Amino acid sequence: MRAREHPRPPGHSTLEELGLAGPPTPPPPSEQAFPDGGAWRVEIPSVEGPTALETVFAAADGLAVPVHRVSQGSGVGMLTDAEITAMVDLCRNRGAELCLFLRPGADWDTGAGRTAATGSVASRSRGAGQLAAGVTQAERAAALGVDSLLVADEGLLWTLHRMRTRGDLPEEVRFKVSATAAPANPAAFRVQELLGADTVNAPPDLAVHQLAELRAVGTAPLDVYVESPDDTGGFVRHHEIAGIVRACAPVYVKFGLRNAPGLYPAGEQLAPAVAATARERVRRAQLGLDELARTEGVPAMSPVGSHGLTAPERFALPDRKG
Repeated sequence: MRAREHPRPPGHSTLEELGLAGPPTPPPPSEQAFPDGGAWRVEIPSVEGPTALETVFAAADGLAVPVHRVSQGSGVGMLTDAEITAMVDLCRNRGAELCLFLRPGADWDTGAGRTAATGSVASRSRGAGQLAAGVTQAERAAALGVDSLLVADEGLLWTLHRMRTRGDLPEEVRFKVSATAAPANPAAFRVQELLGADTVNAPPDLAVHQLAELRAVGTAPLDVYVESPDDTGGFVRHHEIAGIVRACAPVYVKFGLRNAPGLYPAGEQLAPAVAATARERVRRAQLGLDELARTEGVPAMSPVGSHGLTAPERFALPDRKG
């Protein structure tokens, strides 16, 4: 298939006139898209409860920011059933997808590996106990109507995919790989797809060319931080958003927040910060969308309320005990 034309980003024509542009070597545009034909969707992360969710939607209305998906990081276990149900209802009324994190993980555990300079297990499920806890949280969230679950461990991902295939979880529930388990190379991305991932966070520090390498080997949407929190690097990449959209489609562009306090696990003691950062993430999204509006040749956005995904290829499932 012939690649789409790839216009130079804003400002490069002036650099070319001055002999300062360098070689025109952008990555090739992705030929993939969401089933609705859109190339990109907007995700607001770190939405830690129903009050924060209401704040996000109010800010989105005021700034005319589309919201396709919201995600939460404190975990299913930090929300009551009533709070989860309220978030499910709010998102359904707005046509937004709700994604809740499955915890616990090693970063909340007693093991020293989480602070080791090498060999850290990051947020992965530590031992069968944490693996079982993730399964239990997935069952609870799905029973309350949550349609997307954030996973930070390949073993948990594979387990949940097998449960979904057997009918233990709803067929329509989706699994999203966390940035704390993000694949840094094309083979790792492909493996996570095969294990059951429906969307995959890319490492926030990958260059656009490296993101394009991931896109070239699979069909699952990439989730890419345009701005990432300090604990994942604190990168501010608004100027690259058009290149990210072109190279990574289908892609969820995510707007985290640099220079903000850590929120996980969120609670009443952090309520002012949860609300303030929720509003600012939406404003950061507006800044990113403004960049896209000023750039020529950007492919179309998915309509708000459209959540269809292409089903990736999967590993063959073992028998019940395999």
